[in-house]
Amino acid sequence: MTHYINKGNKAPKTGFGEGVLEAGWRNDNVIVLGADITTSVGLNLFKETYPQRFFSFGIAEQNCIGVAAGLALSDKIPVFSTYGVFAALRTTDQIRVSLCYNNLHSVIGGAHAGVSVGPDGATHQALEDIAVLRSLPNITILSPCDATQTKFAVIAAIEQLNSPVYIRFGREAVPDFTLETTKFDIGKAQELHSGNDLCIVATGNMVWEALQSAHQLKENGINARVLNIHTLKPLDEKAIIKAAVQTGAILTVEEHQVFGGLGSIIAEIVVQHHPVPMEFIGVMDCFGESGQPSELMQKYGLTSKHIEEKAIHLLKRKLT
Repeated sequence: MTHYINKGNKAPKTGFGEGVLEAGWRNDNVIVLGADITTSVGLNLFKETYPQRFFSFGIAEQNCIGVAAGLALSDKIPVFSTYGVFAALRTTDQIRVSLCYNNLHSVIGGAHAGVSVGPDGATHQALEDIAVLRSLPNITILSPCDATQTKFAVIAAIEQLNSPVYIRFGREAVPDFTLETTKFDIGKAQELHSGNDLCIVATGNMVWEALQSAHQLKENGINARVLNIHTLKPLDEKAIIKAAVQTGAILTVEEHQVFGGLGSIIAEIVVQHHPVPMEFIGVMDCFGESGQPSELMQKYGLTSKHIEEKAIHLLKRKLT
């Protein structure tokens, strides 16, 4: 088991931008579409390097998806990014019909995911994007854990797939702990901490919180397995079934509505193959609000301390 160390806080949007830039350097067919917030989602790196392959559409997200479909039909690889609430929800019809129905290779970056966006408030906090998009056929959904893994996810989405991809990431600088030598396998869960007392299944920036809680639990004699689900669709079902069989209890952790997201995805697998006690950490069927990211994470129960407490409660259920 590798002991993961924070290399320094870094915004996932920077990793997204670095990934697009590297993939664009390798492949001239990568075309980037902007929606008036280029720097906010890290695409300024590509724009400054390849201005002839960057097109700004202003605040016209639905148009961007239509253009992306046209580019994909012309053997280009379009990359479009804006805040997740607009990238995934304002454009759902266009993603469904233009991209997914035609199964077109395109990459959509859903930035500013979760309540940790902070002061932008409920209208700009993507909390329902996974639930909505996972129901669409042909789409791949990635939710990397930090900036480095976001970079790897973008490159993999552009170079390894030939279908629509949605990549979810946050705005705030968070611990960047993925090793540069780590391989990014789409559809393959990562076991970051070993243990058989229970399994904490996390996605996105909540993976770091899960790791911190696992270290604290270990000090108290509880060995928690931690799985990083960086690919929500297609899911690594074998890893989840294995965790259910070997640990007998699963706690899911996500910065998303508790309904329809990671928890629901995992529960669907567990109930079919090996039912075990489960608990869920996420936003509990409410909208977010404005505030400092750390304050909002505390208010909505999304910290390592909350995970630790829920894990202990789950373990008691397992043992009774």
